Amino acid sequence: MTPLEPGIRRIIAPNPSPMTYWGTNTFVLGEGDVAVIDPGPADPVHMDALLSGLQRGERVTQILVTHSHLDHSPLARPLSEATGAPIMAYGDAQAGRSEVMRDLVARGLSSGGEGVDAGFRPDVRISDGEILRAGGLDIEAIWTPGHFANHLSFAWQGAVFTGDHVMGWASSLVSPPDGDLTAFMASCAKLAARADRIYFPAHGAAITDPAARMAWLIAHRQSREADLLATLADGRPTTVSALTRTIYTDTPPALIPAAERNVFAHLIDLVTRKIVVAEPQLEAHADFRRIG
Repeated sequence: MTPLEPGIRRIIAPNPSPMTYWGTNTFVLGEGDVAVIDPGPADPVHMDALLSGLQRGERVTQILVTHSHLDHSPLARPLSEATGAPIMAYGDAQAGRSEVMRDLVARGLSSGGEGVDAGFRPDVRISDGEILRAGGLDIEAIWTPGHFANHLSFAWQGAVFTGDHVMGWASSLVSPPDGDLTAFMASCAKLAARADRIYFPAHGAAITDPAARMAWLIAHRQSREADLLATLADGRPTTVSALTRTIYTDTPPALIPAAERNVFAHLIDLVTRKIVVAEPQLEAHADFRRIG
C-alpha cells in the first residue's frame, strides 16, 4: 500500500489491461477507522493485500464505490462480509439512467461489453451532494454520470476521487446505454466549476492540474462532435458504422466496436439536442442526418 499524501493511501489491483491501464486504484482514506474507495475486481489476492496493508488496529468502516463496472465493485461484497463495513454507492447498475437510455434499453439496446456488475447492490444509497462521515473525515459525494449512470466522485480536502470519469492517461469511455454523453458533459461542467487541487482517478496517476485536464477533456469531446457534424454536413443520412470508419481512420480493428459505441453516444446527444435526426427512430442501426 502506497502513501500518496497524509490520509490517502493506494493499492493497485492486479488487473492491468488496455482499458484499466496499470489496474484499478483502490484508495484507503483516513487512519484508524478508514474508508475504502473502489475495492476493485473479485480477486482474493487483492483483498488479502488490502487487508494486510492496513495498520495494526485499523478498521474499515465504509466501502465507497464510484460505479458498478466489474473492475470496481465486485470485491465490495466480500470486503463487507470480512469487515462488517457497509457498501455505499449511488445505486445499482441501472440507477440514474436518463429517459432516453431507458427507452433505448426497452427497444433492445444492450451493454457494449464493458463489464457491468449487474448484481451490484449497495447497502446504503448516496445522493448527490451528501456529506459522509468516514473515520473522522467529511467526504462529499458528487454524482457524475456519463461514463456510467450511477457514477459518483468523492471529494475530500481539495482532492477528488474521480473514478473513471476523469483520468490522466486516456479520455473516458462513454458507451450507451450505460454511458451517456449528455450527462457526461454536464458532469464535466460540474467538476470544472469547482476549485479542487488534485484528482485521484481509478486508473493511472494523479492529475495535479484538474482545471487543465477538464478543459482538455471538454475540448476533446467538442472536437469529436465537430468531426461528426462536418461529416454530416451534406445532409445525407449515414450510419454509425460509416461515420466511425470516416472519423477513426487510425484506430486498430480490435478497437473499432468501442469507437462505434463512442460515435453512437455522440449521435444520441446530438439527437437529444435536435441537431441531428435518427430515421426511422433512435437506435444503433438507424440512419442519421443533420438537420438544417
